[in-house]
Amino acid sequence: MPRDPTLAGVLARIQSQAATPAQELSDAAARIVAWHDPALFLHQPATLEVPSSGLLAGVGVAIKDNIDVRGMPTTAGCPSFASTPSADAVAVAALRAAGAVPIGKTNLDQFATGLVGTRSPAGVPRNPLVPERIPGGSSSGSACAVAAGLVPIALGTDTAGSGRVPAAFTNCVGLKPTKGLVSTRGVVPAVRSLDCVSVFALTVHDAWQVLQLIAGFDAQDHFSRPRPPTARPIGRLRIGIASPAALGDDCDSLFLEGYRTAQAALAGLGHELISIDIEPFLAAARLLYDGPWVAERTAAVGAFLDTQPLDADPVVASIIRAGGRHTAVEAYRGSYELARLRRQSDAIFTTIDLLMLPTTPGHPTLAEVRADPVAVNARLGRYTNFVNLLDTCALAVPALLTAANRPAGITLFAPAWQDTLLCRVGAGLQQVLDLPLGATGLRVSHRMEIDGDDDGIIVAVFGAHLRGQPLNRQLLALKGQFVGDCRTAPVYRCHLLEGAQRRPGLVRCASGTAIAGELWKLPAAGFGALVASVAPPLAIGTVALADGTSVKGFVCEEFPTVGTRDISSFGDWRAFLA
Repeated sequence: MPRDPTLAGVLARIQSQAATPAQELSDAAARIVAWHDPALFLHQPATLEVPSSGLLAGVGVAIKDNIDVRGMPTTAGCPSFASTPSADAVAVAALRAAGAVPIGKTNLDQFATGLVGTRSPAGVPRNPLVPERIPGGSSSGSACAVAAGLVPIALGTDTAGSGRVPAAFTNCVGLKPTKGLVSTRGVVPAVRSLDCVSVFALTVHDAWQVLQLIAGFDAQDHFSRPRPPTARPIGRLRIGIASPAALGDDCDSLFLEGYRTAQAALAGLGHELISIDIEPFLAAARLLYDGPWVAERTAAVGAFLDTQPLDADPVVASIIRAGGRHTAVEAYRGSYELARLRRQSDAIFTTIDLLMLPTTPGHPTLAEVRADPVAVNARLGRYTNFVNLLDTCALAVPALLTAANRPAGITLFAPAWQDTLLCRVGAGLQQVLDLPLGATGLRVSHRMEIDGDDDGIIVAVFGAHLRGQPLNRQLLALKGQFVGDCRTAPVYRCHLLEGAQRRPGLVRCASGTAIAGELWKLPAAGFGALVASVAPPLAIGTVALADGTSVKGFVCEEFPTVGTRDISSFGDWRAFLA
């Protein structure tokens, strides 16, 4: 039986003991060597540390080289810009805590400036489906690594479409979460107020599962936002679509065919297709590069480019330097125009639940990009650039793959915080279309079930249920979603409970300290099952948090802690274990 290259396939092999985590990682490293593409990975670790536990233990993950991985250079596609961080980016740390192993840093359009994937001094990663065509950018290497089946998941970034265009060109899934849902701390900024960490995977379910692990509020990231509770049933949804006239002659026949195919599939699933005016979205897309937001790129790396580094890509450098010409007056005028367009797009989203567009108007060849690198790149952002400006989440899904391996994809868009709804619809679409996954030739072999995002119940955990700890699997099995880190009010003592498994026991007292933990949201049924599974002396009670709110969470009876070791001074279960 062919090897299942998906994340679900890797986890199934490990769970069934058909392979060990060490074997899975060794096999991934061997596949990368056999792929023979020196432009794909810019850096790889000297050795792979195999984790002993965690939901993703044994899963190799590729990381775009503008995202920090401790001990490995971060270049953003410009070797003279390199630095070696001592800590992981927040998103990488979350994956590592779950047992995943960064297996290498992938190539990109320099400083994440481009949608073509050709603007790198290291060369162009080979598109595993159609080598004569571009891989898309800026997250070119991450998409190619997943599409080729080298790794099941990869992290990219997405400011103007960098997490979706490469997915469309390599026949894989690209998930751009709601802006601020995933911390960008540890990411080299492009347009800092708009940047998002994105996920590449072969299936929507795999991408959604990774998002649950990396999402969460980060108080140290000034652009991070706490996720509000959302309640949106799946049912029969209203899908906004563009008329052929609105797409115009700019959209290639192949991508129009993919768009029509996806429309028919969604209608077959029972959703209602509604033709809408997409001009407010297209006008917002034009603002990103024609307006003052490009000045944020200048603010990020303009001073470095002023040093005239020899390895700066000339197209990238010209774009970034041009941002310095924008005035404060232009910035305000741009913000006023965006506010007007947001009001229009918000009104449209009162009439529809989701919007669907072709991911790009077409798929250029390498020769076409060489002939006109700026205009070809600009065309690719027509249906992508508006997403972060208008505060939507987006999911790129393959819609068509021809006999000649020509892919065409669509993107689904939803208002902020509807990421799970987006993935539920995308998973249903991918299941029905049943296309080969990436360039592997294999298809989805399991039912992709993504639970709806209901109001749920927030639970605070402090020990073995934390991400990367042995019982975290229980929360995920109960359809739990990570919400963020937390600290209790300073009214608790933490005691070490010995037994078959060491656990912390939180006891409320008059004189205590703050204890670090995590917040998870469970559906009502999952919360009930968790409560029923908790054995004395632990219990689920009410926990007071440092921000003045209270949630349900793990607490401990006081009497069993008498004579036990007080570990409150550590303030954190992981710190105690370390």
